[in-house]
Amino acid sequence: MVIGLYGGSFNPPHAGHVLVAERALRALNLDRLWWMVTPGNPLKENSALPPLAARMAACRGLVRDPRIVVTGFEAAIGARYSVETAEFLVRRCPGVRFVWVMGADSLASFHRWKAWRRIAALMPLAVVDRPGATLKATAGLAAQALWPARLDEQVALRLALRHPPAWVFLYGRRLRLSSTDLRGKPQTSR
Repeated sequence: MVIGLYGGSFNPPHAGHVLVAERALRALNLDRLWWMVTPGNPLKENSALPPLAARMAACRGLVRDPRIVVTGFEAAIGARYSVETAEFLVRRCPGVRFVWVMGADSLASFHRWKAWRRIAALMPLAVVDRPGATLKATAGLAAQALWPARLDEQVALRLALRHPPAWVFLYGRRLRLSSTDLRGKPQTSR
């Protein structure tokens, strides 16, 4: 079983998130993709964050592929940081091959994540291109540190079989949407 792990606040989720999830499913030959809605991002202000259940429901409303499973299990296991999630899953599911999936915008700030090198050592990473983040992501501190472990996109189908650290950058169609921009737009009534 090969499972992609795609986490975030998803406040709000949008078509760009779906595009990343679907791109990862195809490019990585995933059996499942767990769309992990986090209780809150330690690197962001969370006081105005909608409840987890509401964000999960919004994510489920966007998902069409039955291989994508929207989950909030990080709250249930008490994981505050992604490294805790990765360690928990590797320990609890020894027969499963996991791939950490992130947008290129996340790779650009990956060096700020708690124990980011540990995440990269636990499972391969797949970075999906996002508008305006391509060069920033690949020039970032984490990408530079992990550069020797970067693989050509052509081996993405077998990424889950690679011993970490290993990562690919997946190019393709991009949507110029962001949760930050969507939160800033005034709501229209229907």
